[in-house]
Amino acid sequence: MSARILDGKALGQRVLATLAPRVARLSTEGILTCLSIVRVGDDPASKIYVRGKMRAGEQIGVSGSVIELPASTTSKEVCEQLAQLNADPAVHGILVQLPLPEGFDPHAIAAQIDPGKDVDGFHAVNLGRLVQGAALFRPCTPAGVLRLLDDASVELRGKHCVVVGRSETVGKPMALMLIERDATVTVCHSKTRGLPAYTRDADVLVVAAGRPGLIDGEMVKAGAVVIDVGVNRTVDGRLVGDVDALSVAARAGWLSPVPGGVGPMTVAMLMENTVHAAELRCLRSGQEQSSNAGSA
Repeated sequence: MSARILDGKALGQRVLATLAPRVARLSTEGILTCLSIVRVGDDPASKIYVRGKMRAGEQIGVSGSVIELPASTTSKEVCEQLAQLNADPAVHGILVQLPLPEGFDPHAIAAQIDPGKDVDGFHAVNLGRLVQGAALFRPCTPAGVLRLLDDASVELRGKHCVVVGRSETVGKPMALMLIERDATVTVCHSKTRGLPAYTRDADVLVVAAGRPGLIDGEMVKAGAVVIDVGVNRTVDGRLVGDVDALSVAARAGWLSPVPGGVGPMTVAMLMENTVHAAELRCLRSGQEQSSNAGSA
């Protein structure tokens, strides 16, 4: 068996192509879709991620700004910057690029973003509403994983899905989204004993542990769908995932590559959230105008 590839790069481009007309329609209503990214410190990987997001925005007509703050910036100063962006009606989406420098509380920073502009989906309001199945914006990486699965017509109802990793950015929201699809979900993590017993039972295996080569072919059920969310840089500069791609590809039915799998889908979902935020703003503006006209 040789796994079929879940090509996130190609699918991401198709998603972006559907967003460009929506951005154009908004512009006819006087809405210039805008995303603002706040980056604190000089983490080299975060620079690459921000550049990729800005390129995707330019491709579909989303305007953007990157606010670069030195690592010496205080939490108070970051919060003040976010307050300005919250108050700016021309800004539709806000994200704070992770990782933040040591000493910052990511939860406290995320809490300062207007939930209606939280296009990363990390505000407690959006994460809480995700439990109810009613999040305004869903975290981009797990949303991208689902879009990959849907594009490959992978049936989730009744299937056993195993998520390796319990982060608030991927693992936990991923589990919730899979439950919404009527999957039976097991979440494993660094304290899980006998990990291979769980992964070998998975019809769909999503690995987001941040440990290169954690999953090999012997830990995967024949024909399983394997989604590799990990992005790790080796000592020689190569990007690798959490899955040993060669051995897993020999057993899996589907496999997402690193790079070119989940990463481009994360960016595409960010753009989709941003466009959705602008559309909501356009809708509110229309309702306000109708209300004002009715009271005149």
